[in-house]
Amino acid sequence: MRIDRRPPRAGVEWEFEQVAFARELSRNVVTKLLVDRAEHGGWELDRVRIGADGIRRVILRRKIIRAVRTA
Repeated sequence: MRIDRRPPRAGVEWEFEQVAFARELSRNVVTKLLVDRAEHGGWELDRVRIGADGIRRVILRRKIIRAVRTA
C-alpha cells in the first residue's frame, strides 16, 4: 500500500492509495472490500489493472480538503 499526493489541476488536491488483491480473491470479495473503503474512508476508484499473474492492482483516490482560515 502506497499513498501519494499530487495536484492534477489548480485548486484540487488528491490523495492516492495503491492496493493489490491476490488472484485467489473472487470479484465479489474484492468489490465488498473496495465498497467498505469507499464508505468508511471516503475513497473512490481511480484505476484498476489486472496483471498477467492475475493480481488486481487498484488505485484509489480521495480529495484533500484544506481548511481556510477566516479572519
